Amino acid sequence: MNVPNFLTLTRIVLVPFLVIIFYLPFEWSYLACAGIFAFAAATDWLDGYLARRLNQTTPFGAFFDPVADKIMVATALCLLIDEFRAFWVTVPALIIIGREIVISALREWMAELGKRTSVAVSMIGKAKTMAQMAAITLLLLSPVPVDSWIGFLGILLLYLSAILTLWSMYIYLKAAWPDLSPFNKPD
Repeated sequence: MNVPNFLTLTRIVLVPFLVIIFYLPFEWSYLACAGIFAFAAATDWLDGYLARRLNQTTPFGAFFDPVADKIMVATALCLLIDEFRAFWVTVPALIIIGREIVISALREWMAELGKRTSVAVSMIGKAKTMAQMAAITLLLLSPVPVDSWIGFLGILLLYLSAILTLWSMYIYLKAAWPDLSPFNKPD
């Protein structure tokens, strides 16, 4: 067990705590949930940085790092959908969750073809992740109804995340299209 893998596992372990604290009937639960999510977002960056910097990349980390990220993000978005109960939060949240499912399946399929590098993480994907992490943190911090600059900024970043999500999905699908095309003949 190395530090990057420990950080990845920590993110997975934090998910049930995020859910439990979110539903506690205390005013401080918003701040605690935002703190948990912000910590998880920081460890998402930190574990990758440390794994590369310390040359501690492992098959465990390569598999579980993106899984931990997707579990944390999808869980937080589902909590926000439940909290806000409004189409203007639900639609961008479902776009983000749906994209994660599509791109995860695409990466797995391309890896089976030996072409995983053609769907590697792009700069748009990284910008999407940063905007999404900030949006979710701010929205977890802002109770309903949204009546503060924190909540409004969170909503704005959620929509930016959804736009970047669609853009990055387009880039990934375009890169994989030669292998996905129904007109492509198998080798």
